[in-house]
Amino acid sequence: MIKINKLEIENVKRVKAVKIEPTTNGLTIVGGKNNQGKTSVLDAIAWGLGGNKHRPSQAEREGSVVPPYLHIVLSNGLVVERKGKNSDLKVMDPNGEKGGQQLLNSFVEELAIDLPKFMNSTGREKADILLRIIGVGEQLQQLEKNEQEIYNRRRTIGQIADQKQKYAKEQPYFPDAPKELISISDLIQQQQAILAKNGENGRKRAQLTSIENKYTQQAEEVERLKQQLANAEMVLAQTAQDLEIAKKSALDLHDESTEELEANIQQIDDINRKVRANLDKDKAESDANDYRMQYDKLTTEINNIRQQKTDLLKNANLPLEGLSVTEGELIYNGQKWDNMSGADQLRVSTAIVRKLKPNCGFILLDKLEQMDIDTLNEFGKWLEQEGLQAIATRVSTGEECSIVIEDGYVLGQDNIPVQTPVQHPPVETKTWKAGEF
Repeated sequence: MIKINKLEIENVKRVKAVKIEPTTNGLTIVGGKNNQGKTSVLDAIAWGLGGNKHRPSQAEREGSVVPPYLHIVLSNGLVVERKGKNSDLKVMDPNGEKGGQQLLNSFVEELAIDLPKFMNSTGREKADILLRIIGVGEQLQQLEKNEQEIYNRRRTIGQIADQKQKYAKEQPYFPDAPKELISISDLIQQQQAILAKNGENGRKRAQLTSIENKYTQQAEEVERLKQQLANAEMVLAQTAQDLEIAKKSALDLHDESTEELEANIQQIDDINRKVRANLDKDKAESDANDYRMQYDKLTTEINNIRQQKTDLLKNANLPLEGLSVTEGELIYNGQKWDNMSGADQLRVSTAIVRKLKPNCGFILLDKLEQMDIDTLNEFGKWLEQEGLQAIATRVSTGEECSIVIEDGYVLGQDNIPVQTPVQHPPVETKTWKAGEF
């Protein structure tokens, strides 16, 4: 990773003349009181490495007759200078070859020199940056879209199921009512069938009486017609058989009542009202169960999609352990951005920015006075552990400060302008390949 080995700044904003050799790994704190030139140091570095889009609106120190001067030595051997009336950029590699802003852009990450741009972005923008650099943004976006669509469908079905269930509970139920609606024509047909059967029974009773009368007449005829006794006895015997059959048949006859049917005909509207109510209740309960089954099925689909999202992020090459994205929000150790501590916010920001351009081994941080000493130490140790360099400002003159700026100078330096010929130690000659800067 490429880091800043040395800085020489003169006449940029509030800086008069400053020389700094930042800590290679860890935190370099530029301290001092307000309006002494601390932030001007960071602005100068951003301008020197990030290009003229980071040039301060009033770059030249007020009252200075000498133009701004920047001299930055990087760990890859590049020397970056801005000097002269137009603050022209000059980039030299260890072999004396010249380069320009395009070379710097190949390894200097934009957000590393403008970290507040990342920290002040929305939660979704932070999450989008993370997803983009780990290469799962489009997949996760599609999964979240699918999840939202199914969630909306499930919510609608759940509402319908609740409405159906509520409607079913409100319906009256008549356990004594038949299962199907009654037809008046059916009742009349049943009544006519019973009346016809009863008429048949009357005919059979009349037949019985006729046979009884016939038997009596024939018995009398036997007495009178002795000469025809043989024939009459045969007829009598036959008639006796018929009589026995008729008697047995008559004993089994039973007239049915039509009172219930007549009552049903009179009460058909009330009965059908109860039947309809029961059918409505049964249908509402059936519909509610159907929608509940659909709801449960969609819940399973949502859970499957959420598991896919979890697996997608679990298998991704995240820049920091404990970092993830949930519902479009950046999450670190279970906390959203606004619930993270200041140290965690810096840790997350630094890790993501490093991931954007792994060759960029430094970041610039302004206004770390909101951190207590323990938090600063914690953040500094994490930077050392990760092999990262941070140059930061803090309104303080305490021992935690690497240097202290006072009235545009580094406290303790001789306050001599840095814009003098600089003798650099010889560097090892190396053949550089494309992509090594």
